[in-house]
Amino acid sequence: MSARIHKKRQSRLLDGRLVSDFLLTRVSHEVKKLHKKKIFPKLVIILVGKNPASLSYIRQKEKATQRTHIQYEHLNLRETIATKKLIAIIEKLNRDKTVHGILVQLPLPAHIEAPLVLRAIEPAKDVDGFGAYNLGKMFLSMDFENLAPCTPRGIIRLLEYYKISPVGKRVTIIGRSNIVGKPLAVMLINRDATVTVCHSKTKNLASHTRTADILVAAVGRPKMVKADMVKKGAIVIDVGTTKVNNRPSRSEAKQIVHLNSLVGDVDFENVKRKASWITPVPGGVGPMTVACLMENVVRAARRMNM
Repeated sequence: MSARIHKKRQSRLLDGRLVSDFLLTRVSHEVKKLHKKKIFPKLVIILVGKNPASLSYIRQKEKATQRTHIQYEHLNLRETIATKKLIAIIEKLNRDKTVHGILVQLPLPAHIEAPLVLRAIEPAKDVDGFGAYNLGKMFLSMDFENLAPCTPRGIIRLLEYYKISPVGKRVTIIGRSNIVGKPLAVMLINRDATVTVCHSKTKNLASHTRTADILVAAVGRPKMVKADMVKKGAIVIDVGTTKVNNRPSRSEAKQIVHLNSLVGDVDFENVKRKASWITPVPGGVGPMTVACLMENVVRAARRMNM
């Protein structure tokens, strides 16, 4: 009798770095085509204060603009700036025809009225996709997702690249933010998925996650999604990124060093044994968000010059 060799099933990685590299190359080609038409896509990022995490995110975006030949300007404003003054700066950028994308880096200091600031951005230049106009258009159909929020768009692009169709699939999203959860739910419904959105008031969360063909975690709670909450063969997308400040245990040390001190919402090492596909943290959704921001800037520039 021949011996049977049993191998542990390993999930495949949804590699955001690989796919973002592909997207940035494509964006770079598009920018060169626009340059030939004397159109020079430009992104302006506004940072209020000097939040270290925000500065890190901005550096990633700046590198992407350099890679894609998108013109870039960074306005670093004092932390004490008033809402009215910040809005005046945005309105000036709205009138500047050389600017195609305006991004206000969140979070803003507590004294600033963030909804008023985001509302002040001209919808045609709202490359973050957080304004009511661009969010509202998404409800019409997939054809109106012109400037969709970058993280949800990045997740869609990731699925597209790996030829994972959401059609008919049961999707559970943990998190209902306006930045990820809600817009992603709409985008997946537009693509014929059946979507459940869970949140802090959801009862028996695991009963929803265990039935999901695609599970998205976007709440910022390290390793909250355990293996027993995941359906065998599910596609798991981890949006969470939490910096590890506490001293790791001996068993976790290697894993945390590998993750560059960032931990996602999913217990990666255990869940990957059940999932068919899974995103790593870092290197999953994060790079896709930046790449899709570059896509939005080019799309905005093209539409403003139609």
